[in-house]
Amino acid sequence: MKRKKMVVALLVLAACVGVAVFGVFGLHRDPVPEGMPTTPPEGAGWIDLLDAEHASAWKNTTDDEDIFEIDEGMLHIFGTSFVHLRYADYTAGSFGDFDLHLEFKVAKGTNSGVFVRSQPNDPVYRGFEIQVLDDFGKAPHKNRSGAIYDVTTPMYNLSRPAGEWNSYDIQVHGHEVKVVMNGWLVVHTDLSKMTMLIGKYKAPFAELPLEGHLMLQDHGGEVWYRNILIREGTPASS
Repeated sequence: MKRKKMVVALLVLAACVGVAVFGVFGLHRDPVPEGMPTTPPEGAGWIDLLDAEHASAWKNTTDDEDIFEIDEGMLHIFGTSFVHLRYADYTAGSFGDFDLHLEFKVAKGTNSGVFVRSQPNDPVYRGFEIQVLDDFGKAPHKNRSGAIYDVTTPMYNLSRPAGEWNSYDIQVHGHEVKVVMNGWLVVHTDLSKMTMLIGKYKAPFAELPLEGHLMLQDHGGEVWYRNILIREGTPASS
């Protein structure tokens, strides 16, 4: 009887190890949600930040390096900044409450981010980032696609493979933030509750400025942005 129980225990252990190995090496994966980019919004109030009227306002405000180009309605970040991070900054004004739509695709290994309400002299710590990353198929994490970087973990990782387009629809109204990635609501949070220090940040998110610049980060690896459309002051429920 003892030998039989031992054999059964060994078989169960072998099965568990096999499942673990399959999971680690991607030989077996449970189904996960899949999203597709949303259609660019139309109608009153929407401003195209890459059209002929607005495109010239994008500047590298970090230094004098040439880190991006805008051509045929597309902002292409070259991906040359690895240690010293740089930013394509929309310098024509600040945004407080807004709805933002944009689309992006990344090269293999790319790290970038959409920075909102950021302060030009301190974009990382006096604003916040919606992560942009080459991480298709990986589990949700506070430092992966759709996250408010290092603070909120998205409900799902909806990123598509490198080279394919993704969309973000981001609503920022007061302290309420919603992030929709490829059609799925992945973050809905209230920054006013964050009165304590979270993650790497030096101040509580509840104390961050309620107005700032829109920036796109160069953190190594190429990334392309298009259809950057913003509408100011519209309630999130509309």
